[in-house]
Amino acid sequence: MELVFLGTGSGVPSKERNVSAIALKLLQEQNSIWLFDCGEATQHQILRTNIKPRKITKIFITHMHGDHIFGLPGLLSSRSFQGGEDRLTVYGPEGIKNYIETSLAVSGTTLTYPLSIVEFTEGQLLDDDQFMVTCKQLDHGISSFGFRIIEKDRPGRLLVDKLKQDGIEPGPVYQQIKENETVELSDGRVIHRRQYIGPDKQGRVITILGDTRATESARPLAENADVLVHEATFGTDRAELAADYFHSTTQQAATLARDSGAKKLVLTHISSRYQDGDDAQLADEAKAIFSETELAYDFYQTTIESK
Repeated sequence: MELVFLGTGSGVPSKERNVSAIALKLLQEQNSIWLFDCGEATQHQILRTNIKPRKITKIFITHMHGDHIFGLPGLLSSRSFQGGEDRLTVYGPEGIKNYIETSLAVSGTTLTYPLSIVEFTEGQLLDDDQFMVTCKQLDHGISSFGFRIIEKDRPGRLLVDKLKQDGIEPGPVYQQIKENETVELSDGRVIHRRQYIGPDKQGRVITILGDTRATESARPLAENADVLVHEATFGTDRAELAADYFHSTTQQAATLARDSGAKKLVLTHISSRYQDGDDAQLADEAKAIFSETELAYDFYQTTIESK
């Protein structure tokens, strides 16, 4: 499981940072990629990575501001020419369906794959065998949401040494034991899986927040997250400006990470007022509160290791 930051700027693109887009690579888990926001030129950013658009099966939109959605029609269209055949589902706030359908209709675009569009308010967005995704409204000028991606616990490892000790040699029976509650052996013994499987492997949690002021509503989304992705449009020198424009500062993001028990904080959505030389200052402001902080840049990647 890996996060790839395709765009880490806010408002307008700059020479250093494109606007918002984050890819969650689930290639080992689901052989797919989920995208969070799709700002202008996201597909150009993808060209500089090993991401294949046909692998993108879900797109989650935090809110309807242009720096988070203007790349969406182009990406949807291009996917038709890049081997995309599997269904793609776009989740977004009210208005996303009209935006996509109008963009495709007026441009005469026909997709070669099935497209689903799901408009949401708050609550659970999906729940499958491996993952659950919930969302909650934040505090921005328009409806803006944060997402909590929960990987479900996985079965523990097969206790091979114990199996051998009990006279059960390697073979197809091992797979049967992993997949069934009880298995009858060739000698007539009936064994129970729980006796030969270690403790469940705890699932990982990722929290990705849209644009927001500091707000208590983000706390349950961030609780004990392995990675918290939080906007830090402004440094502490512009705290009043952050409040006026419904954004957060580096210190506010770090405070949420600390108070929610997150393991790692990644700052993104950096104002173009800050250039490369300011990155250390922004990172240091957050690290003074929460040491496990990284300031993302375009194409920054972080791996969320299995537990």
